[in-house]
Amino acid sequence: MPAEWEPHERTWMAWPSASYTLGQTQAEADEARACWASVANAIVRFEPVTMIVSPGDETIARSWLDDRVDLISAPLDDAWMRDIGPTFVRESDGAIAGVNWVFNGWGAQSWASWVDDARIARVITEAAGTATIDSPLINEGGGIHVNGEGVVFVTETVQLGEGRNADWSREQVEDELNRTLGTTRTVWLKRGLTRDYDEFGTRGHVDIVACFADAETVLVHDQRNPEHPDYEVSREVIAQMEFEGFRVVTVPAPETLRDDPSDPESWVDYSYINHYIVNGAVILCAFNDPGDERAAEILRDVYPGREIVLVDARPLFARGGGIHCITQQQPLAG
Repeated sequence: MPAEWEPHERTWMAWPSASYTLGQTQAEADEARACWASVANAIVRFEPVTMIVSPGDETIARSWLDDRVDLISAPLDDAWMRDIGPTFVRESDGAIAGVNWVFNGWGAQSWASWVDDARIARVITEAAGTATIDSPLINEGGGIHVNGEGVVFVTETVQLGEGRNADWSREQVEDELNRTLGTTRTVWLKRGLTRDYDEFGTRGHVDIVACFADAETVLVHDQRNPEHPDYEVSREVIAQMEFEGFRVVTVPAPETLRDDPSDPESWVDYSYINHYIVNGAVILCAFNDPGDERAAEILRDVYPGREIVLVDARPLFARGGGIHCITQQQPLAG
């Protein structure tokens, strides 16, 4: 699997069209559409974007999206393309193929539906004209992160968690990742961010906790306020990445601690780690927080020569994800 910073053919996304993503009111639906569109419209300045749209939603999607965004109609349950789409890899002859994981609604969660989403990876590989590599592993794109040189990050509570592959051993998971992604080393994180274990969470996706910025450099979410339960998570991950021998760059969490000041347990999982690298730029989550510009400066240093584009991601995080979660890169064939 090529690293995310390698050149892209295009970005794939899915248009929000159903369920909790659109909410209960017109205002909530428009908030979701505006947010997904703002991400797509930012990306299409730098590379092609194809949006999967549920049949019947083409007109409303087009009204929000830049004319340069391509539309393909296919039934959808949800709009988290990182998780429902294929994970693109490069074969030995340089051709691109898409890994088709088993998708079951983030571990068969009671609120999720996934009959249509489970078919989207094959819809996309057929549209893209690439081969499909079927995998028996229950997995999502947000649950893995690679450096393009053989290392993959995963989380114990995802790949081995309830509702996914609880009857698999670590060795079986690693063997399947090696087969499909071409990796040779798997780094297991113990857990993800606290809020990710709430009702609409993924139960520990790594792409909100840690990511590679180059083959040896890891960006880690750094919650520095001891009041927040993610303070201990950050300490664990930073220590682990240093032990593993990586160069660690900490990215301080936003100063915002709760998204509902009246609820003492509404700890945010706002994270700048959930950014998306595109050709010539980085699309970075913003939270109307003093930490936004601080994070942008850090990313300017670690991604030299790329424009840092801030997009308000609070509507995404309110629905259980971020910018990286709604995007999926298709690398250039080599």
